[in-house]
Amino acid sequence: MNKEILRLAIPNIISNVSVPLLSTVDTALMGRLSESHLGAVGLGAMIFNFIYWNFGFLRMGTTGMTAQAYGRKASSAVIQILGRAFIVVLGLSIVLILLKGPICDLAIYLLHVQTDQIDLVRDYYNIRILAAPATLGLYALMGWFFGLQNAIIPLVLTVFINIANMLISYYLVREKGMGVDGVALGTLIAQYAGILLGFLFLLGKYRSYLLKLTAKAVLQTKALQSFLSINLDIFIRTLCLTLAFGFFYSQSSAGGELMLAANVILLQFLNWMSYGVDGFAFASESLVGKYAGQADEGKTRQAIRLSFLWGMAIALGFSLLYGLGGQSLVRIYTDQQDVVHATKPFVFWMILFPVFSTPSYLWDGIFIGLTAAKSMRDTMLMAIIVFILVFWISQPWGNHGLWFTLLVFMVARGGFQYLFFARKGVALD
Repeated sequence: MNKEILRLAIPNIISNVSVPLLSTVDTALMGRLSESHLGAVGLGAMIFNFIYWNFGFLRMGTTGMTAQAYGRKASSAVIQILGRAFIVVLGLSIVLILLKGPICDLAIYLLHVQTDQIDLVRDYYNIRILAAPATLGLYALMGWFFGLQNAIIPLVLTVFINIANMLISYYLVREKGMGVDGVALGTLIAQYAGILLGFLFLLGKYRSYLLKLTAKAVLQTKALQSFLSINLDIFIRTLCLTLAFGFFYSQSSAGGELMLAANVILLQFLNWMSYGVDGFAFASESLVGKYAGQADEGKTRQAIRLSFLWGMAIALGFSLLYGLGGQSLVRIYTDQQDVVHATKPFVFWMILFPVFSTPSYLWDGIFIGLTAAKSMRDTMLMAIIVFILVFWISQPWGNHGLWFTLLVFMVARGGFQYLFFARKGVALD
């Protein structure tokens, strides 16, 4: 079982690490221009995190359902799941592009974007939104590959996309002087190159599945309703999560450009941690889903237990790293001394986050593998209530109160998920 976990987790960790590496490069490029550019890219990226994280069900739901179908050896059901996912991708992409103006205006208002940053944020948004079909399509395609216990193709795709993105962004910003536009255009080009490569893998390795794809089966009413129902619950869960992080950014922005710049950099620490831990969360999605599909409760529980052991070991490593070199790591993101100084009082929160928030990431993977979408939704709704109450209590503590609120929120997520699993076991939902 450990070999199975590592076979899936290691490629996931490598591919996941390339994601915060991309945001690190973007942050570093903008951090050497001005605080306004740094904050604008952070806010612009948050808008897309809010949009795309909410549609993360295209990956999560597809992984869980595909893994269970794969465990049952139902090859026809496996490919129909991908077909249903791409129907949703097409519909969502059309809506996002048609409503790009109002969505951007609303985001700028809700995030309290400073006047001198509005044009920068708008330019970034108007370019990146055109990548919606490719970005959402990649979510569905990678989720499907994960469900088939294949972590290598998502690794290749993620690394390819992020290297292309970094190189193109660096060239456009440093050589062509494009600023925020260069970072956004780099992402756009890389996303479409990535989805093209993904389709080539699909045709090359899984052609036998494609031969079983039929419109009639994809649009079968009961199966389509089940697909949409599971994904609606995951959407609600993810909406709450992005609202919490969006609120965090909004409060950071309201605190001024310096506070926003400091928090944008510190959130990169959480990105590194979360993507590392998510390697084992993704592994548990695939394995738990496969063994749940086989109705093997013993191996399902073993996969859960060992995923936790590996995940918490990774978390302790990140806490140690941030404790020993947190302030030095800040200087990777910016050379502006006022921003570096502003982060100093809050680095200790980065030591706490890996250990206390990791269980929530691991439980997410387990719940996805069990397709326990309703339980994911309910535990998140409970956690968001805790988030609101703690923020209200901790407002007098300023930015420390904001970080405390986020930490308690993550602990509440994992705690409620544990209680649900302890009560229902693998029969969740």
